[in-house]
Amino acid sequence: MASSDNDISYSDLKSLLAKGSVVLVDVRTNDEVARGTIPGSIHIPVGNVGQDLSLDAAEFQSKFGVSKPPLDCTELVFFCQLGRRGAAATEKAKSLGFKNARNYAGAYKEWSEKEGK
Repeated sequence: MASSDNDISYSDLKSLLAKGSVVLVDVRTNDEVARGTIPGSIHIPVGNVGQDLSLDAAEFQSKFGVSKPPLDCTELVFFCQLGRRGAAATEKAKSLGFKNARNYAGAYKEWSEKEGK
């Protein structure tokens, strides 16, 4: 399903999650997240991505409970329900200097189908 350098596949995401080294960001709405999410993800609604990724490290840690990813983070992945908002969030992150940010193109739809959720 991954179609560009910005995209990551289901199997690649599973590998990163198994290693515990990915910063996974769910950019869906609160209502969507309440119905289920990918374990280990943090929630930053797509409209807040720019603001929240611009927080200093201490504010980010306090708000999300995880360390803020460095600009050169190779395992910063965004996802939404179908892929479009995840792609927009990935582009926003790239515009802020997160040059290796990627989008899980299969999104939560594919995840929930493959995981039987």
